[in-house]
Amino acid sequence: MKRVLLIFSVVLISLRVLADDSIRVAPRPSLPEAMPGVEIIQDSAMTLLLEGAMYGNREWVETDGYRVQIYSSNQQQHAKAEALELEARVRESASHTVYVQYLPPFWKVRIGDFRTVEEAKEYKKQFVQQFPEMIGETYVVRDKIKVLQ
Repeated sequence: MKRVLLIFSVVLISLRVLADDSIRVAPRPSLPEAMPGVEIIQDSAMTLLLEGAMYGNREWVETDGYRVQIYSSNQQQHAKAEALELEARVRESASHTVYVQYLPPFWKVRIGDFRTVEEAKEYKKQFVQQFPEMIGETYVVRDKIKVLQ
């Protein structure tokens, strides 16, 4: 019993000596360092909405930009159905908004709202890796894009 009391006393005294009156908080590392290998994938419209909520009310405006075109056809009998089918297939895995457009006489499927051609080219590269069968039909095109201002 004396031995237990002696050990307990030594431990308490050691803790008291080591303790400091001030609390020190280590600086938190930035997000990428704190979570290596974590990538958040979400629709670009969701990103814009979240930014709008964080930075106050902003409005959608159209501006010049780029999109990645993955389909274009003027075969009126099949083009609309093919465009809508492709949109449904790609929408599940695309990290950006998918647009189906009818610009007479063509039905087109385009992805994203990219401000720079470099962003669009990078996404095109990722898209072609995911859908290698579409490499011959995938292009970066200039278009009016929607952004929050």
